[in-house]
Order: sequence, then structure tokens, then C-alpha cells
Amino acid sequence: MAFFTASDGMRLYFEDTGNGTSVLCLAGLTRNTQDFASLAPHVKDLRMIAMDYRGRGQSDYDPDYMNYNIIREAQDAIELLDHLGLDKALVIGTSRGGLIAMALAVSHPERLAGVILNDVGPVIEPTGIARIMEYVGKPPASKTYDEAAQTLKQALEPQFPGVPLTVWRKHAEAQYRETADGLALRYDPALRTALIEQAAAGVPPDLWDLFDALRSIPTGVIRGANSDVLGAATLAEMHIRHPNLVSAEIPDRGHVPFLDEPQSLELIRKVLDAA
Repeated sequence: MAFFTASDGMRLYFEDTGNGTSVLCLAGLTRNTQDFASLAPHVKDLRMIAMDYRGRGQSDYDPDYMNYNIIREAQDAIELLDHLGLDKALVIGTSRGGLIAMALAVSHPERLAGVILNDVGPVIEPTGIARIMEYVGKPPASKTYDEAAQTLKQALEPQFPGVPLTVWRKHAEAQYRETADGLALRYDPALRTALIEQAAAGVPPDLWDLFDALRSIPTGVIRGANSDVLGAATLAEMHIRHPNLVSAEIPDRGHVPFLDEPQSLELIRKVLDAA
């Protein structure tokens, strides 16, 4: 287990495994280092660095929940690279992690060897936002991992047809922790309050400006063919604005692909070769 202390005193957890090109793995909104467990066996030749954002996983919960924002989380990512003595890394950003990667392209482009956006872009589809807000910050109704796996499979089968129950069991274990009263979230429930209050605070920034900062950086995009977060039209516009962009659409996947799919692995290698 490894931790570092952010500039504001938060103690943040990270994992650093393997040797080779340094890859910083930035997880989804409510997720943690386990977001990349499916990818890890396929990239043993890389140095994989994954972190739990503040308020997630084994990292400290921030007493000021408004610090659960992309700018602060991007700064934490830079401070982790500084802690490890790394001038730059290739970033794989899943969902929230991809938004952080785009923010880094504006604030610290020199630290990015390349960027892979996993099922996220400058436009987040309203249906996806609505679905995510249905569960963020709410404790699971399931009392056991087996129940949670069944619930996940039932809810996500339309986007992920044919994914076996064993996979959803692993996802349940990554998302929830066992307690005497049943399952609990592996993140600060105040994340929900932060999202609601930040959304109400004003007009959000134009994410296209963030994406445009990637033009000079080798960039790839992975999209689940059934995604309700990254739309096909958005991906098409991303190609127009970033002529060197490479992308892959993953069949039978929604939000988000697991990154162990052949198409995902091929795209990751393409960006690594270009970085």
C-alpha cells in the first residue's frame, strides 16, 4: 500500500506496478484503482500508476466536499507525478478521468506523453448524466456482493449483453465494501452534494476548449457502441477537431468499456507507439 500527501494535506492512495512506459490511470467518477484491474494483465510491459481520488477508495475524505472537482483532482494527479519524480506520463482516463486528462492538457500539457479517453468527450449526453445521478452517493440496496452482481447485470445487460455474472461480481466488489449492515459505498457520499451544488453554481465551462488543447498530444478515444455518455456525433466532431485522433468503437459495451477488449488493447498500443 502506498500513499502520498497532497499540497493541502490530504493523504491519497496510489498503486505503482510494473516497469516500462509510465501510464497514469485515472478512474471513473465514483471508482478507484480497481477500475483498471481488467486491463492490468494485458499490459505487464508498462509501468501502471493508478490513484484513488480524494474521497474515493482508500484516500482521505475531504472535509470540504466542494474540493471534489476536476481542477483539484487534476492538481492531485500532477502532485502524484511529482511525488514519483516523473516528468510526464501517458494518461488513460476513464469517464471522469478523461475529463481530468483534458483539464491537464490545458494546465500541464508538457506532462502528457499521450492521452486515451475511455468513453468520454467534450459533450456528455443528458441521458447518461441522468442515469449516473440516479445512483451517485446513494447506498446500494443490495446486502451482499452476489445480490449486487445480479442487480448490476440486470441494469446493464442492455448496454453490455452477454457479460457473465462473474464479471459483475468483481465490479460489485470494487464498487462496494462489506459492513455488518450490508454493502456500503467505497467513496464519500458527499460527492453527490458536490455535483449538485457545482451544477447549480453557474454555467459549466465549454469542454470543447479543453479537448482542443489535446491537438498537439497523441490522443485516442475508446467508445462503447452502446454508450449513453459519449455519443457517436460527438466522436465524429472530435475527429474533425483533432485530425490525428485515433478511435475504436467497442461492440456490446456501454459506459464504460472494461479496457480488456481486443479493440481497446489495440488502440492503447497505437497511442503508446505515437507517444
